[in-house]
Amino acid sequence: MKKGFMIMVVLILALSSLSVVMATGNGNGNQYGHDKGKGNPHQFKLGVEALLEEQKDLIEGKRVGLITNPTGVDQELNSIVDLLHNDEDVNLTALYGPEHGVRGSAQAGEYVEYYIDEQTGLPVYSLYGSTRKPTPEMLENVDVLLFDIQDVGTRFYTYIYTMAYAMEAAQENDIEFVVLDRPNPLGGEKVEGPVLDPEYASFVGNYPIPLRHGMTVGELAKFFNEEFDIGADLTVVEMNGWDRDEYYDETPLDFVMPSPNMPTLDTALVYPGAALIEGTNVSEGRGTTKPFELIGAPFINSTEVAAELNSLELPGVKFRAASFTPSFSKHSGDLSNGVEIHVTDRDTFKPIEMGLHLVKTIHEMYPEDVTFRSFFDNLIGNGWIREGIMNGQSVEEMKIQWQDELDEFKQVREQYLLY
Repeated sequence: MKKGFMIMVVLILALSSLSVVMATGNGNGNQYGHDKGKGNPHQFKLGVEALLEEQKDLIEGKRVGLITNPTGVDQELNSIVDLLHNDEDVNLTALYGPEHGVRGSAQAGEYVEYYIDEQTGLPVYSLYGSTRKPTPEMLENVDVLLFDIQDVGTRFYTYIYTMAYAMEAAQENDIEFVVLDRPNPLGGEKVEGPVLDPEYASFVGNYPIPLRHGMTVGELAKFFNEEFDIGADLTVVEMNGWDRDEYYDETPLDFVMPSPNMPTLDTALVYPGAALIEGTNVSEGRGTTKPFELIGAPFINSTEVAAELNSLELPGVKFRAASFTPSFSKHSGDLSNGVEIHVTDRDTFKPIEMGLHLVKTIHEMYPEDVTFRSFFDNLIGNGWIREGIMNGQSVEEMKIQWQDELDEFKQVREQYLLY
C-alpha cells in the first residue's frame, strides 16, 4: 500500500515539474511570454552561414575586405573574422571597424585609430576615426567588401551609415559589396516615428527614414542603393527561416552586444524612444548597468515623475521610481533620480511615443532645469518637435503632423522587403 502511494506521489511531482517547464518554454521563454526560436533551428541561417555554405563563389578567388564587429558571429558564436581567416578558400586581406571598433572595445563617440589585429595580423582600418568612408588607399588590396554587423532597428544607430558610406566607396572604386543579412531585433513589421528631414542629416541619421524603420540591414542596403542613387554592385546574402514578426529572442540566436551600451534586447526595445533623452541634460543611464532603461538627473524627484508618467497609461510600459549614480557620462558620480522603464507588453509598446512623453513630462515638471542640446534635433530628425515640446504641443498632435510622410515611407519600403 505504502509502495503504491509513493509511486503516485512521484508521478504527481514529475507531472508538475513537466508542466512548469512547458509553461516557461523549456527554459527558453522570456518575460513577454514568447518562446525563443519558435521555428526549426535547423532551417534558420544567418547571411554569414548562407555565404559559407551556399554562396561561397561570391568571395572565392577574390581579395576580401570585411566590415564587422563582435556581433559578426554565426549561430555557434564563431567570429566571422576567424571563420574567414581560417578558411583556405578565402583570402581575407583587411578589416574595417565601425564605431566601437572591430572588437567592440571603444566607448560611444571614442576616436578609433588604425592598428594591426593581434589575432590575425591583418590591418584594421577605422571607419570612426579620421574618416567614416573607406579611402582608396584603404581599399587597395580588396576586390570585394563584406558587411556583417548586427543592427538594432533604430535610425540613429550609426552602423547602417557606416554601411552606406562603404557602399559609396565600393562604387567609386569598382569593388563588389556584399551584405550578410541579420534579423531586425525589434521585428520587421512595426514602423514608427517621424521621417528624418534631410536638413537635419548627420551620422545619427543620414537618410529620410523613420526612427523605427522595421527593416534588416540587407533591406536597408537595397533601399539606400536604389533610392539615393549610390549605385553599388550590391549583393545581399539573405537569411533563411526568419519571419518578419519575430523579435530577436524568437530566433535561435544568442544576443551579442552590438555596442557597449546595448547590453540586452530589453535595451534595444526602449532605445528608439529613450535615446531621445541623450539630446537633453538628463542622463540616459550611460554609466549604469541599464543604459536607456534608467533615466534621471540630480534635480528630479523620482516618485513624482514616475507617478506622472504612469498616469498617462501608455500601452505596454510602466515606470518605476529609481535612483542611480552613473560611473561615467552625464552626471558621473552624482546621485541621479528618475525612473526605470519596464516594458510589460512589447506587442502594444510604442517606444517613440513613450520617449516623447518622457522628454515632454520631465521638461514640463522641471522647465528651469531641463535644457535641450542641438543633438536632440539630429536624433528626432527635425526641429519642430523640440519646439513643440517647449510650446506645450501634445504628442498626439505631433503624431498627426508626421503621419503623411510615415505613410509615404511605408509604401516605398514595401518594394525592398526580402522576408
